[in-house]
Amino acid sequence: MIELIPNVSEGRRLPIVSGLADVLAGVPGVTLLDQTSDWSHNRSVFTLVGRGPALQAAAVALVDHAVREIDLRQHTGVHPRIGAVDVLPFVPLDGSTMGECVALARATGALLAARVGVPVYLYEEAALHPERRRLENIRRGQFEGLAAKMATPAWAPDFGSAAPHPTAGAIAVGARRPLVAFNVNLASDRLDVARAIATAVRERSGGLRGVKALGVPIAHRGLVQVSMNLTDLDQTTLGQAYARVCEEAGRRAVRVLESEIIGLVPRAAFGDATPADLRLVGFGPDRILEHRLASLGR
Repeated sequence: MIELIPNVSEGRRLPIVSGLADVLAGVPGVTLLDQTSDWSHNRSVFTLVGRGPALQAAAVALVDHAVREIDLRQHTGVHPRIGAVDVLPFVPLDGSTMGECVALARATGALLAARVGVPVYLYEEAALHPERRRLENIRRGQFEGLAAKMATPAWAPDFGSAAPHPTAGAIAVGARRPLVAFNVNLASDRLDVARAIATAVRERSGGLRGVKALGVPIAHRGLVQVSMNLTDLDQTTLGQAYARVCEEAGRRAVRVLESEIIGLVPRAAFGDATPADLRLVGFGPDRILEHRLASLGR
């Protein structure tokens, strides 16, 4: 069994999001475990499981539908993105291997470029070029800078035309280990503080191992957020990341308000912390990946 977690650049027009979920749920052999949408990020994350061929069919159906419904020329949100369907990561679960996910990601990328006409970059374990392993390198410049970026030989896509789809951009298709999208909201509207904390906690700046972080505004709530991806849960747990954000916020006389998890989370990601310790909102046992899989009898 393999997990696929499509990230789609639409989190505000809920009828569109529901239509995308219906497309995924309608693919034989695929189980849609979860969907999460965020207004400020203007992004939806879907979690589905199945075997390789069924997941590939789901990916093609999703991208085909999203291309018809989402126009990135009209899209705004705080989350970086290059495509209407921004990323399609395959993650090995019970009985599958990273090698199988790499092969599946590469085959799916080629199929998407050929059938739907959206250029594809391969990232993480599926990458064909070292500089494309890190998703943030592919996203740098975002949709708005994609045409100029793709015009340079170094950034020709792995599959498809060397020009973005006019409304759907490009897609990053990859294979990776489990990660957790973890956001911590601050009781402040100071974006400079959120960005300083993000810099302090992210690995690239000398912070926590396996942590990527951005400071972003949550304008409709009048606050700011430290938005993180925890990419190596053996090195940094949710509890450790939250404690570091609290420490850095305290140094700047800012209070941590709450936190949230986007999508599902492996139980081991918490470390010694509890959901109450992290001030998680909207969280229950059904947000734990193993709980959802157990409900399927897996």
